[in-house]
Amino acid sequence: MPAAPGGPRLLLRRLREAMAEPVSPQARLDRIVTLIAANVIAEVCSVYVLSDDNTLELFATEGLNRSAVHLTRMRADEGLVGLIAKTAEPLSLSDAQSHPSFSYRPETGEEAYHAFLGVPLLRAGNTLGVLVVQNLTYRVYSEEEIEALQTTAMVLSEMIASGELQSLAPGAGSAARRPVSQRGVALADGIGLGHVVLHEPRIIVKQLIAENLEREVERLEEAIGEVRSAIDDLVERGDSIGTGESREVLETVRMFAHDKGWLRRMREAVHSGLTAEAAVERVQSDNRARMMRQSDPYLRDRLHDLDDLANRLLRTLIGTETNGTHRELPENAILVARSMGPAALLDYDRAFLRGVVLEEGGPTSHIAIVARALGIPAVGEIANATALCDAGDAIIVDGATGEIQVRPGPEIEAAYAEQVRLRARRQEQYRALRDLPAITRDGVAIGLQLNAGLLVDLTHLHETGAEGIGLFRTELQFMVAQRMPSAAEQQSLYEAVFAATGDLPVTIRTLDIGGDKILPYMPALEEENPALGWRAIRIGLDRPALLRVQLRALLRAASGRPLKIMFPMVATVDEFVRAKAIVDREKAHLRRHGYVLPSDCRLGVMVEVPSLLFQIDEIAKVADFLSVGSNDLMQFLFAVDRENRRVANRFDTLSVPALRAFRLIAQRAAAAGCPATICGEIGGKPLEAMALIGLGFRNLSMSPAAIGPVKAMVLGIDASAVAALIDAEMERSSDSASLRPVLTAFAKAHGVPI
Repeated sequence: MPAAPGGPRLLLRRLREAMAEPVSPQARLDRIVTLIAANVIAEVCSVYVLSDDNTLELFATEGLNRSAVHLTRMRADEGLVGLIAKTAEPLSLSDAQSHPSFSYRPETGEEAYHAFLGVPLLRAGNTLGVLVVQNLTYRVYSEEEIEALQTTAMVLSEMIASGELQSLAPGAGSAARRPVSQRGVALADGIGLGHVVLHEPRIIVKQLIAENLEREVERLEEAIGEVRSAIDDLVERGDSIGTGESREVLETVRMFAHDKGWLRRMREAVHSGLTAEAAVERVQSDNRARMMRQSDPYLRDRLHDLDDLANRLLRTLIGTETNGTHRELPENAILVARSMGPAALLDYDRAFLRGVVLEEGGPTSHIAIVARALGIPAVGEIANATALCDAGDAIIVDGATGEIQVRPGPEIEAAYAEQVRLRARRQEQYRALRDLPAITRDGVAIGLQLNAGLLVDLTHLHETGAEGIGLFRTELQFMVAQRMPSAAEQQSLYEAVFAATGDLPVTIRTLDIGGDKILPYMPALEEENPALGWRAIRIGLDRPALLRVQLRALLRAASGRPLKIMFPMVATVDEFVRAKAIVDREKAHLRRHGYVLPSDCRLGVMVEVPSLLFQIDEIAKVADFLSVGSNDLMQFLFAVDRENRRVANRFDTLSVPALRAFRLIAQRAAAAGCPATICGEIGGKPLEAMALIGLGFRNLSMSPAAIGPVKAMVLGIDASAVAALIDAEMERSSDSASLRPVLTAFAKAHGVPI
């Protein structure tokens, strides 16, 4: 049976009139189902709304028993309505009662109806309810009728999401607002309570129904052309979309921009009576709902590409700039993003930032390292994070467990508030240890230093009682700048670092860029394996002018005081010797021109490339000190990309192979009289730090928040007992075994806080 004359467009016009009527929400909803039933010539039209207890409730009906409204409820996976809610896809049946999922509800009086058509009410890919039409006869619904119902569903979804139905029943429409709890991966410890700020705010489509259909078609076509042209230009220039995206991703986005199916669905949505913006939003919501339910991780990852493309199209239609400043924040802001680079995070006002939630990003990613340095709780790998919440939603970030709570109930909020108070008391206990030397029970002194990269980090020296800066990352200054910092600007930063640290030692690492640390003003180099490519000291040796400018700035800034310089990503002794020769030349140059040189200049190597394990005796003879970059060392040792969530957790830093590598470095450095420090992330974890002390390391560098917990552990252990335990366990354990359970049991048995 055909739809009524006028089809979806006529229905939308009538719906717009109904939405403007000054009536109660229930009367408006009743009017809407009557209009829909008349448009598709159906005896029944019903609206089911998903509530906060995950049940579907009948909110309005034309044709079924009106007395069943707000009484008929079913589980979200029950019956045909539940099936639609679960799959987020339309369902059209000529004989509904023969379907295995059919669920008979006698109070509705629907046993007389056979034909059934239902569509999900979607918003940002999330199901808010189900819209159903039914007929007495056995019939097949046309594509036009399905399209009409899907278009109408978008209008109903916005009505539900607005909270207009809250007065009709408890929990009404709260599927869009219900509490959400998700577990991801802990990136930075701490608990943050606040409200959502979207790093890239979603475009809110306010005008859904078209006034001038022909003009909307023109606007859509013009916007598609602009977006295609912009992406083509990006591909030709080799620029990136967002942070760290490669040419391959650009090509993928360009492919989607020319996808005929995607474009056809948007054009059809406009022809059904929607505005161009509403058409883009509806098609992307359908795509998101479908792809969120895919088991294939590759297909789920493509959702990001489609989201990016849809957002670009919406911004073009509305005239919103793609990029903008993110510096201003409301109080107690929790930043939610698909992904971010360190520079983007540093662009925000940290005084108001209480936490970070990411869809991407692992524990050893650079965004995680920066979050830990700033003391900001962070959680990564939260699927669909940007669609789970709206700007301003209450949210809790648990950086210890990797959990987030969106729109939490009062009980959960109170429980986390109590946790915050407990953590505050624990921090007070750690502060009480600030002035105590970090000495084990058997008298072994352990040097605890800070990892830093910004001047703001240096304020933690006094707060924590750290003995100096074990790693100062100079690349952050380059990453947040809009152009290459001049020699004078670099020197000014280093002078400020020395002034802030006073007599405490500072180890400064030369520029470590390349791989995933791309400077915004330098052309990105396309490499098959960036982590193994042209980066760090390799760039410095191939472009010596860049390294010389930095070294000269360091030498001049350290005028008359001790200086420690460390070179990253050194793979051979020869690379260090060449870097050392550049330092000698710069010192000679400054001496000739009458500059005061550092009182003592020590040059060290960051041990993070496994090849140095087989040159450890040689490098320990020519270097003044060694610093172990455990993040990259483990990445290369186990051939595991630390940014790849599929493989990042496939090894344990306390496994026998990893511990053998660390023990080799500690023993050979000690034999050569070359000090060795751990400056990777594992040094800031109490259990791992205990193992490192047992292996022979006496200096650890870590984030400011880790100093207190690690010092408490140091004060509670007997270093010789830990060493004996590790030696014994490594002798009898298999290569694949982890000592984590044994070390954990030891710590608990001896009352060591971990």
